[in-house]
Formats: sequence, C-alpha cells, structure tokens
Amino acid sequence: MTTYTGVHSAGFKDFLLKNELNRAIVDCGFEHPSEVQQECIPQAIVGRDIICQAVSGMGKTAVFVISILQQLEENPKPNTALILCNTRELAYQIQKEVVRFTKYMPDVISDVFYGGVPKNEHVKILKGDKKPHIVIGTPGRIMQLCKEKVLILDNLQIFVLDECDKMLCENGKFLLYLISNIFLFHSRYERTCSTNFHE
Repeated sequence: MTTYTGVHSAGFKDFLLKNELNRAIVDCGFEHPSEVQQECIPQAIVGRDIICQAVSGMGKTAVFVISILQQLEENPKPNTALILCNTRELAYQIQKEVVRFTKYMPDVISDVFYGGVPKNEHVKILKGDKKPHIVIGTPGRIMQLCKEKVLILDNLQIFVLDECDKMLCENGKFLLYLISNIFLFHSRYERTCSTNFHE
C-alpha cells in the first residue's frame, strides 16, 4: 500500500467540482491538492470504494468531505452520508471541515452524535424539521440510534470510516460487530471511503 507524502502540481479546478465547492476551497486558501487528494478525490467522486492512507497533515479529511459534498444532490435527502470516527473530538473536527466547505452550500446540514450526551437531544435533531444530510458520530451512539430506529439509513449512499486503524487496534472485533449491526437496520449502502487504514 502506498503512503502519500507530497503535493501534486494540479489544481482543485481540475476535479470539475461544483462552483460552490470550488469557491469554498479557494476561501480556505487551498490551491493545489496534496498527492493523496489528487489520487483519491477523482476516484471517490465517481463512486469507487477508497482506502486512503497518508501521513498526518496531507488532507485526508478533505478527501472524503469534498467527495461527499460533490456527490450530494441539489436537494439531498436526510442521512445521505454517514461518517464514523473514534472520538467526539474527531467528530467535531470533521464537522468543522464540513462547515468550512459548505460555506456556499447553506442548505447542506450536518450534525454530530456521540455518547455522553442525553440521547433525547439526538432524537430531537433526527426527528426535527432540519434533519442532517451528513451524519458524523461515534459507533456506539450511532448503533443505538439505528437500533431504536431513530436514525434511518435507507437514504444512505456514502459511508466513511475515519481513523479506522485506531478503532481496529483499540477494539477491532467490537468495531466490526458495531458496523455489521448498524447496517442490519437499513436496506443498502453504495459507497465506502476509509481513511488511515493500515494492513
């Protein structure tokens, strides 16, 4: 497996992204994608399954955030994308990236779900008028919400497992159990993007 470390000479404009997304990328100060972004974003936005590994600071989070936003329909359905990560801190970091890249996509809603917060707060969000299109959370709380049929994943098109090496090392069998059970509660999923995977 190749580990990407460099910066590619091409520009983000070569990905033919949505205008709103390109504007946000420019506002973030990004001009040239890193090598991992150059390799993985074109693959992900056409629906291919991706395993993405790179050293820290190469923009792996941007790979799946940009790919998700590019694939969202003009009027996205609730729970189109699900991002699982191992800590609440990482979940908030991911949402911060989503917010940055949706600067000119005000109709796109994301939210964070994790344990330690009263479940009723999450139930209120998922049953409210502004359901998230992008769901970010830790496995335990996401599984609980799915099991109780509060989080309905019938619209799911994109599944991301971030920092999966750490989650597998911490408790691999339990993680696989959680993921398999999460997907027992909806009919299908189409695409997977996984970052930081080590053999």
